[in-house]
Amino acid sequence: MGRFSTEIWQSLGLTIELASLTTLILLIVATPLAWWLARSKSFWAEAVAALIALPLVLPPTVIGFYLLVLLGPSGPGGLLASLWGGRTFAFTFAGLVVGSVLWALPFVVQPIRNSFVTIGNRPLEVAAILRASPLYAFFTVALPLARPGFLTAAVLGFSHTIGAFGLVLIIGGNIPGRTKVVSALLFDYVQASRWREANQLAGGMVMFAFAVIILLTLIEKCCGTRRT
Repeated sequence: MGRFSTEIWQSLGLTIELASLTTLILLIVATPLAWWLARSKSFWAEAVAALIALPLVLPPTVIGFYLLVLLGPSGPGGLLASLWGGRTFAFTFAGLVVGSVLWALPFVVQPIRNSFVTIGNRPLEVAAILRASPLYAFFTVALPLARPGFLTAAVLGFSHTIGAFGLVLIIGGNIPGRTKVVSALLFDYVQASRWREANQLAGGMVMFAFAVIILLTLIEKCCGTRRT
């Protein structure tokens, strides 16, 4: 493969920073959402679940376009950015984070929701009998039992953020040092016929994808063994 160039290392660092921050935000946002979706019986819960799942079926470019409109100078993002002396959240790292969170949200919410559903009501009923408050039972009973779902969600959220392309290209603008992540840099290399660098990046992403699949398989096997 050869030694990575400074440009590739810069893009890798930015990608890892984006994926790490996005995964952290996703876990914070997805946990209460997944809990409500797992416990609620209302029609609105399924409507919200369908809304969250839209990135699974919509082309990333469609989501990127609407985010560009919302975060641009004429949208709410432009108004919010003006409070900090800016004009827009589009073509910024912050805008890239917002887009990545929305894009990877279903991949994080669903595993956590499934884990909460699998727990069932019995452990929480036992906690209530022991006079544990709902909040205390959530943190001491539900969260520990749902740990496999959180591990899967974190891996999926991180990996899907790294693999995103169309959305980050539209909302990020492919700016070197600011929004040019690995997938966008690979696109630039292919367009410029820089096959050696493209092969380095593509090969690295293939190995990363393989490692993710192995990790998810190990998590599933470990959790299955514990249940048994």
